[in-house]
Amino acid sequence: MIVEIVRFTHPPGTSRADILAGAEATLERWRANSELVRKLYLCSTDQTEGIGIYFWPSVEAARRGHDAAWIAQAEQRSGAPVRIEYHELLMELDNQAGTVTRHPA
Repeated sequence: MIVEIVRFTHPPGTSRADILAGAEATLERWRANSELVRKLYLCSTDQTEGIGIYFWPSVEAARRGHDAAWIAQAEQRSGAPVRIEYHELLMELDNQAGTVTRHPA
């Protein structure tokens, strides 16, 4: 399992309500992506940065989800470069469920 971290800048003065509305506007796009396992929407505490945490079966799937066209529109909208990182998910601890899940390579 691959965890992709996508970081982008919010334009100055963007409110939490605006950020949430923008995130909600993307729900259908991501629900329609059959390769996406899970997505977390985050915002920095000062509301200047948006962070998406995506769980994918592979780096290739992640790159299909965030292709050049997606990156270009995100950079145009934010006025700043998008930063993307890929990480291998080794293990998950879920204290609420009382589970530990180990992910094979």
